[in-house]
Amino acid sequence: MENLLQIHNITKIFGEGTINEKVAISDLTLKLQAGDFVTVIGNNGAGKSTLLNCIAGVFPLDRGDIILAGKNITKIPEYKRAKYIGRVFQDPLKGTAFDMSIEENLAIAAAKNKSRGLQPGLTKADRNDFREKLAMLEMGLEDKMTQKVKLLSGGQRQALTLFMAVIAEPKLLLLDEHTAALDPSAAEKVLALTEKFSKREDMCTMMITHNMKDALKYGNRTILMQSGRIAMDISGKEREDMTVEKLIEKFSIDNDRMLL
Repeated sequence: MENLLQIHNITKIFGEGTINEKVAISDLTLKLQAGDFVTVIGNNGAGKSTLLNCIAGVFPLDRGDIILAGKNITKIPEYKRAKYIGRVFQDPLKGTAFDMSIEENLAIAAAKNKSRGLQPGLTKADRNDFREKLAMLEMGLEDKMTQKVKLLSGGQRQALTLFMAVIAEPKLLLLDEHTAALDPSAAEKVLALTEKFSKREDMCTMMITHNMKDALKYGNRTILMQSGRIAMDISGKEREDMTVEKLIEKFSIDNDRMLL
């Protein structure tokens, strides 16, 4: 099967040549196939979020290349990469226009990959399509489409943000601790939706989590980052046999923030 995402020997250094120099990503190589759902774990400062930001184009690389769906995106700016990449952040406030309605937010997300021009506003067909898709979330949002997003709970907003991230059918979905700010019940619901959406055959998903149980439960592959490198990459039987306790023992993971 062809690799959908290819990361070749990338390095990211902050403050290079200064006393504050920090090598955040060091000569890292990673390949993901279409359909892969990779969970990413590691101590604070291991380079997890930096890796996602490099892929998304937030941080320019110092060395290396990133190829997505056969296209070298290394030099492409963040706003152009957004056509191929969906993102959900830890903060439920980040992924939506809070003072706009649910249907307006969805219209913006759905139009991300369409050519811009003189287009009419939301049509009846649009609203029916959104209502049908929102019903999949099983949160009652299909009956609140004209309600402003700022009135939603954190769990509802994060579920909506996740839905908005995949509605334009990106090639890659990046999730940066997207359930960390939610209560356990809401987090479980959003993770279930994440797993559902990740099953699209022409997309791959990367999910950073501090919850090691979730890291081994969801997806088909788990990588552990240490000091800007990949220290572990497991899948299949090896992953099935892995436990939280084995991870902590083998890799000296700081368990203060890793939830058991």
